[in-house]
Amino acid sequence: MSNIANRELTEVSASLLLPLYIRAQETQRPDAILRDARSVEIVQKLKLNASHFSQAQVSDEVQVSILLRNRQFDLITRNYLARHPRAVVVHLGCGLDSRFERLDDGLVEWYDLDLPEVIKLRRELIGGETMRYHLIACSALETTWMDTVSIHFLRPFLFLAEGLFMFFEEQQVRELVRTMQDRFPSSELVFDAFSPFFVWANNRRVARTHIGAEAYWGLKRGEALEDWREGIHLLDVWYPFQCPVPRLAHIRWVRYIPLLSKAEGTFHYRLD
Repeated sequence: MSNIANRELTEVSASLLLPLYIRAQETQRPDAILRDARSVEIVQKLKLNASHFSQAQVSDEVQVSILLRNRQFDLITRNYLARHPRAVVVHLGCGLDSRFERLDDGLVEWYDLDLPEVIKLRRELIGGETMRYHLIACSALETTWMDTVSIHFLRPFLFLAEGLFMFFEEQQVRELVRTMQDRFPSSELVFDAFSPFFVWANNRRVARTHIGAEAYWGLKRGEALEDWREGIHLLDVWYPFQCPVPRLAHIRWVRYIPLLSKAEGTFHYRLD
């Protein structure tokens, strides 16, 4: 591996690097679900290859679901920016994703937030801030980042949390969502979540392989958040294993088994 990798990657979980590697491999396919040239560049810098993830035991189907999820987050964000020019997007737990580069419309104010060691690695591998692109080094559970982005309080806000909330306790997610609702009324929130069954399955895999992170929170119904407080409105739910793409055709039977087809989903809310 590169010097950067030797120094930094021991501090970064496989949940950060594996999606990066999957996007890079996918980008080079002629039938790519998602293209991310920056991921290819980073993987080459880090000299990552399949051997680094051999113990993760991630099936082809799960890799496709990760790519479909990435694409769905891109689609929702692109549609939001079309509806709300000059919006502010805050990407919580951004990892090494280059979504800003893929979606920049020339007007959006974009904040990528992650733990300090991840942001440090981003600066080395991707670069630092620009006029409309900003980095915040802290946990999503801290409220200081809200003080930073609230300087744009007159503009519409979209919050993205991909591959993040399942690793928090439910009470932590509830408090975070309520605080976002208080601080940024009329904002929208998009996050993905495991079902309780998939939390159990994920944790069994982590215990067996020692790869990845233990999950703590599972969401059975998207409407459950509407019970957390008045003003939280579910706008849409999307499940990757219900998506009729050719590369999942051989397991189309999964669509008819809710326990499997709804094992993970992407949930879109408005916070009034």
